[in-house]
Amino acid sequence: MERILVSSCLAGRPVRYDGAAKPVAGGPFERWRAEGRLVPFCPEVSGGLPVPRPPAEIVGGDGGDVLDGRARILTGGGADVTGEFLRGARLALEAARRAGVRLALLKEGSPSCGGNRVYDGTFTGTPVPGSGVTTALLRRSGIHVFTEDELDALQALLSDLEA
Repeated sequence: MERILVSSCLAGRPVRYDGAAKPVAGGPFERWRAEGRLVPFCPEVSGGLPVPRPPAEIVGGDGGDVLDGRARILTGGGADVTGEFLRGARLALEAARRAGVRLALLKEGSPSCGGNRVYDGTFTGTPVPGSGVTTALLRRSGIHVFTEDELDALQALLSDLEA
């Protein structure tokens, strides 16, 4: 049975920067939960950041650029939290490997977990194409990453892998 690394906030845990959760309800997600497939993980908390915490954005690129040392992750007040985000990404990969995970379901827009978009580093709510640092590391390591907007695509790959 394939397991799925899932952002803790999508599993209903209040770990977002604002102390909230963004739970996914119904459909395949609840079936995966009932089947025991989900491996909840929050890279930001695991990396050492508190809840709540100041919002952070990638400045100078996306998650791949952070991994390559070309971009940083800063809070709106200018504090550099790149180290915590990198540590959390490495711990997420370790957790995925320990659980034998080949699939992940992560929170869109997050500087850690964004799959297709992140914010532009200006703290104006402006999205730009790109991935978060955890997503970039997982993808580089061969793990298929989906967002909460891509449950059907995740289910299709899951079915193919288990066929």
